[in-house]
Amino acid sequence: MTSNSNGLPPRRQPSNASGNSGYKSGKDKAPKKKRMRGFVRVFLSLLVIGILVGGGYVYWLYNQVANTGIDKPVPPGMSASTKPLTMLLLGTDNRPETGTFLSDVVMVAALNPNTKTATVVSLPRDTRIQLDGYKSNKLNAYYPRFKTQEKTSGKKAEDQMKDMMGKYLGVDINYTTVLNFQAFRDAINAVGGVDVTVDKNMCYRDTADNTDINLKAGPQHLDGKEALDFVRYRKSNCKPKTAESNDFDRNKRQSQVMNAMLDQLKSLGGITKIGKVISAVDKNMTTDVESEQMKNFIATYWNISTADVHFTPVTGEWRSPYVYVNETELANAKQALQDTLSGKVTASSPKE
Repeated sequence: MTSNSNGLPPRRQPSNASGNSGYKSGKDKAPKKKRMRGFVRVFLSLLVIGILVGGGYVYWLYNQVANTGIDKPVPPGMSASTKPLTMLLLGTDNRPETGTFLSDVVMVAALNPNTKTATVVSLPRDTRIQLDGYKSNKLNAYYPRFKTQEKTSGKKAEDQMKDMMGKYLGVDINYTTVLNFQAFRDAINAVGGVDVTVDKNMCYRDTADNTDINLKAGPQHLDGKEALDFVRYRKSNCKPKTAESNDFDRNKRQSQVMNAMLDQLKSLGGITKIGKVISAVDKNMTTDVESEQMKNFIATYWNISTADVHFTPVTGEWRSPYVYVNETELANAKQALQDTLSGKVTASSPKE
């Protein structure tokens, strides 16, 4: 496929055809890379959603992101179309009924426009962080701590997280994007809900944050609230109780929901749904990516192969209340980010 001078594919009309970070304890196996792909696709929704639903929507998407991101120019020499860049993704538990900011998902992505490759490193939320200049704590506790310090420190929590994670992983992090639970719920509602198979009866109630999970096993059509209940479910406090869920179970459900969501986007009327998803994500997202840079990402990575997006979860051992990460995996993850940025990681096949 040829491209025009903007790097985008030739314009064509849309077709109407259908188209938690893991850790291990004892004998638990390390999570497979594919388990992280569900949430990562949400993260990349504003960058490569055009890839996921087909090149026919790229021009439309290109214009849709015009007002997404912050309204300031891209610094000279920092265009995503020419420079390898990194982004920190935080998925927080923030939603109207809680007001909390625990970062349940922590990922760092490195993208190289020259090789058309990307590496996405994920870390367990309970990772014990021991880093010079920072008080030792769980990884997911830092963002809310930085939020409370914003007025006194004069520095945004997102910038503090960017600095800390950059130091921890040994890379300069260029951007930070924060998505919350409400974005997940609204995005599911925007596509009209999802069809999934609920693996067990799920019942859990907590008046502290108004959690009320009540799902029955079997094929179900879930709205946004129910889909979030489905992926968050851990254990039952109702009678009769069902077996607890581990991170493997929750990641598998997360992938099932996101794959069902992508099926909806590829279906008849998907182009209208994409606009609603972008709107839903935008309203529940904090990012320091410039609006023009959003366009650069779309123009550059619209045709990246899924085989060239390398998912690198760092696992570890659970010893309450922390996850102690596997140091070899952590070192490999750091090197993978560096190799992607330096161009040592090459595409699996040439792009058309």
